[in-house]
Order: sequence, then structure tokens, then C-alpha cells
Amino acid sequence: MLSDDELLRYSRQILLKQIDIDGQLRLKNGRVLIVGLGGLGSPVALYLAAAGVGELHLADFDAVDLTNLQRQVIHDTPSVGQAKVDSAMARLAAINPHVALRPLRQALDADSLAAAVAAVDVVVDCCDNFATRSAVNAACVAAGTPLVSGAAIRLEGQLAVFDPRNAASPCYHCLYGAGSEDELTCSEAGVVGPLVGLVGSLQALETLKLLAGFGEPLVGRLLLVDALTSRFRELRVKRDPQCAVCGGRHVE
Repeated sequence: MLSDDELLRYSRQILLKQIDIDGQLRLKNGRVLIVGLGGLGSPVALYLAAAGVGELHLADFDAVDLTNLQRQVIHDTPSVGQAKVDSAMARLAAINPHVALRPLRQALDADSLAAAVAAVDVVVDCCDNFATRSAVNAACVAAGTPLVSGAAIRLEGQLAVFDPRNAASPCYHCLYGAGSEDELTCSEAGVVGPLVGLVGSLQALETLKLLAGFGEPLVGRLLLVDALTSRFRELRVKRDPQCAVCGGRHVE
């Protein structure tokens, strides 16, 4: 059930026929793991909390640095030096006290990552390195948990949804394979703040669609964002039946 406070708080999205009361209840019962509370994770966490997602599991082992504040809008100047999870929890609790916040302050190894993924309904990958993305993808495939993946660097962003429950859905490894250890990070290549805000906001939107069951999630499609020209492109992505990660999975 939704309380009177919740009905008022979420009234603008409850008005949407695609969400309504039933969809809002699904959001309230939803559990989401956000991996990384930086430039992408900031808008994801803020919008999911504001929208009334019932449980947010927040994973980040880093502390807030002054260089983060140009784009990581969940943190502020007084939080510099504080654990990102603690900084984010304070902000999210102030935004919506109805949301349960579950902190994961340590780096996730294979076992803890598997447990963290199995405990939620959707995983949102907001990290900034290929090794973590690959590990998160493998854990999602193993658990059958949808993954909302986003990335942004310099003036380019991308977004995709990988859903192991869908027999036609590729996984992250289908698209990127083994990747490269030479991949640059934002600290090396730079990034403009509103771009990560845009990609993170789209990740939050895709997560709400998966939880509430409306719209067409970005499954089998890769959305590319060119911030320099303000253009969007979409590429179709097929599942690789020989994929080393998801090739052997069976979906009823």
C-alpha cells in the first residue's frame, strides 16, 4: 500500500497511465544495486530515490575528492574526504525518507558481488573501468538479473540494457568481448559534467521502466551520445551464441 504522503509525493508520475498506482507499488517493492557513486551514479541514485524505488544498494569504496565535484552532483564541498557511500546516503535520506538505503563500502570480490547482485531486481553499472563492468556483467548473467550499463568520457556517452531473462538479449561481453586494459578513465581523458548527468538520467529512466514494467527498455540496442554535436545514434546489438559469458545460458 502507498501512504497518503507517498501518494502526494509521487502524484505527478502516478498520473501517467503507464505507471499509475500499480507501477508505483512495483517501484516501492523494487530493489536496485548501483555500482559506483560518481558522475553516472549520482543522477541514478538521486532520481531513483526521488521516484520511490524501495531499496537502493549503494556500492562504492572510494572517498569524495575535490576533483569529483565538477560532475558528481550527489556530493558537495563539505563531503570532501568522506566515503562516497556515506555522502550519498545523507543526500538521499534527505530527499526521500521512504527509501531504504543499503551501504556497500568495500570493493566487491567475486563472492560479495554475486551476493549483491542476487539480492536485487536490477543492477545499474555506473563504474569507470572495464574489469568491474565485466565482473558485474558476469554476475548479472549468472543471477538472471537485468543490467543497465552506461559510460561517458570526454564528450561521448553510451547506454544499453542487458536482460538475461530475455532469450534474444546480448550481454555486455557480447558487445565488447575481452576489452582492453589500456582503456582511459575520466581522470586521464577528461569529461564534461552534463554528459554524465545525461547518461545517468537515462540509466535511471531505463531502471524505472524495468521495475514498473512500462515502455520499451533499451535491450538489444546501444545508444550513442555525441555531446559535441548534440546527436544521438542507435546501433542494433545481437546476442553472440558463442559468447564466453552468456552463450550457454538457457531462458525458458
